[in-house]
Amino acid sequence: MDATRSATRPEAKVSRSVLNPDRLRTAKAYADKAVKMHKIFSIQGPYPVIRAALRARGWVEKRMLCSKKQAQRRLCSEGRASSDNGGDSDEENSDDAEKEQDTNGLHDLMSRIVRNEMVYFHWTNRRNVISANILQKEQIINHFAKAGSFATKAGLCVNLRNLHWFDSADPDTFFPRCYRLAAQDERHAFIEDYRRTACTSLLKYIAERDQDIQGEGTSHNIQAVCGQRKQRKQRSKPLVNSQMINSALKVCQEYLESLEHSDIDTSLETPHTLTQEEWAEFIDSYYLVVHGGAQIETSDYFVSSCKAMLQRLEENSPQLGIGGIQNIWIIKPGAKSRGRGIKCAKRLDQILSLVDSDPTLVKDSKWVVQKYIERPLLVHGTKFDLRQWFLVTDWNPLTVWFYKKCYLRFSTQPYSLDTLDSSVHLCNNSIQKHLRPSEQRHRDIPVDNMWLDEEFRAFLASQGKAAQWETVVVPGMKKAVIHTLQTAQDLMESRKNTFELYGADFMLGCDLHPWLIEINASPTMAPSTPVTASLCAAVQEDTLRVVLDRRVDRAANTGDFQLIFRQAAVEVPQYIGINLLVEGCAIKSPCPLPPLKSSHRSATNRRGPIKEKDPSGEKVMPLPKMRLKSAELKNNSREALPTPLLPPEPPVPRPVQPPTLYLPMTVNKSVKSVPLGGVSPSGILWKRQAEVSNVCLETVQRCTT
Repeated sequence: MDATRSATRPEAKVSRSVLNPDRLRTAKAYADKAVKMHKIFSIQGPYPVIRAALRARGWVEKRMLCSKKQAQRRLCSEGRASSDNGGDSDEENSDDAEKEQDTNGLHDLMSRIVRNEMVYFHWTNRRNVISANILQKEQIINHFAKAGSFATKAGLCVNLRNLHWFDSADPDTFFPRCYRLAAQDERHAFIEDYRRTACTSLLKYIAERDQDIQGEGTSHNIQAVCGQRKQRKQRSKPLVNSQMINSALKVCQEYLESLEHSDIDTSLETPHTLTQEEWAEFIDSYYLVVHGGAQIETSDYFVSSCKAMLQRLEENSPQLGIGGIQNIWIIKPGAKSRGRGIKCAKRLDQILSLVDSDPTLVKDSKWVVQKYIERPLLVHGTKFDLRQWFLVTDWNPLTVWFYKKCYLRFSTQPYSLDTLDSSVHLCNNSIQKHLRPSEQRHRDIPVDNMWLDEEFRAFLASQGKAAQWETVVVPGMKKAVIHTLQTAQDLMESRKNTFELYGADFMLGCDLHPWLIEINASPTMAPSTPVTASLCAAVQEDTLRVVLDRRVDRAANTGDFQLIFRQAAVEVPQYIGINLLVEGCAIKSPCPLPPLKSSHRSATNRRGPIKEKDPSGEKVMPLPKMRLKSAELKNNSREALPTPLLPPEPPVPRPVQPPTLYLPMTVNKSVKSVPLGGVSPSGILWKRQAEVSNVCLETVQRCTT
């Protein structure tokens, strides 16, 4: 048996034979010191920077060993978790870098020594690896529970609608309009938004064609329209009726009235501007004019009306400038990450059919459609987005750290609306790294499709916009992050000794205004390019400075992390128990009253101790007839029908009952005398009068003597 076991594990036999006693003593000394100082950590995932930084601080790793089958199952579960979390996931899960660092086996020895010790610092790439419910108070972990409330596409879409309960900011100023198409009410809202956007796009088309200031794609369409006029005339095709411009103006007017609440007195029976049939006809005409290049009858009156309406819309709609004229929307399956399954579409029927094609996602309410930013800021004619990190160290009070550095991710193809291919419109590195850069792309954009923020600021300086980075871009990103976290604060499970690093993706408008696209939990830290190799390592090191070094020294260096928000702590009054207060006045009497007891016991108590008697031999004296009659009259007055007064019955012997105590009748008129013996008030009324009279008689006798 032993021979078989040693044959299956030859490496264990070799390690025992070459074990160095000095190295073992050194490993044990380091491990014992780490145990005493509570510096045992565990890492799940390829984080060599975190591992090296913790070891430099005197921490010892407790490795989680698993078989190959368990590792494969873990990878599969991590892939499913990445889809649920909606964040980036690490694609390479090997620890070769860590194995190369442990050349002398010292860390392996220390890990074996502390294998039975408690871990005080957990760093994992997925939150579902360790449940926070089983952790001790002093254990630190790098994931909060329930981050899906804002780190998923659907969660972010829903939560930001509640921003008005937390702040006076408007989410439409930093987050493009978004809808969950699986929810019927939001599906109808999206259809209305698409139709209204088609109206505003038509007005833009008319105004820009008149001024000849539209972009390259629209100018190309206008040139095509001009070139095709003769062909259409030759084919005797009619022009699109100018009535659609009038319909678009009416729809926009209704929208403005709803924003200004001017329609509050409008009757619900008032018909809409357009019926369903008229909407279908309008959308088809819109496709012909804007997408197909057909001509439309216009006049100076319509042009001036379109410009005036656009000016009013611009004052009330902060997203009018990013809309363009194509009415393009981006469809995202909320259960996937790294740009998988994301598509762009500009026809309403295409969007709805694309969503309805996957019943699983529809059932789970995973589909999200968001207004596409058709006119973003371009760098040398190429689209890009920004990856910005931020760190949350507490949810109560909310504490947010913002990283001062970020990086840009470019697409491999020049920007154009003539095609909706993902190589043009999606900047995810997971997609673009598999594509070859276009020859038409500007040569100043690197092959790895990434820029540091320093290079971007140099580009802005060349455009005369250097100051807007600090005055527009950075403040806008900070506000968007803070507002997003405010809406999710009540949904998060706040736990001390917990933190989490997030990655937010932004796009910039032509005016450099930042627009939040999504937030990723567990952002990738893989050194895929020279930009991420240096920047991601610095982010991880600075994260430990905030989380660990600042716990010991509040003045410790936090690197490039900047504290941008710390919520004021809510003052809770000290608990001193229930404050009981009795109010009233004392009753003055000429002499103290004796304890109130039963009438047949009061005389025996004055004579001496009570002797046991036979209950059957004790007799009860009858009450006077007048008292009995008065008691019966009072009882009869409560009944509906009066009964004739019966003569008093002869006294009947009865057994002795335990004494019944009553509250004094003279203490408070509002307090009723409640018998403690369980007898009904109507049955003991005549007894109470007799007892009270006897007690008063005895009191007077004692006072006179």
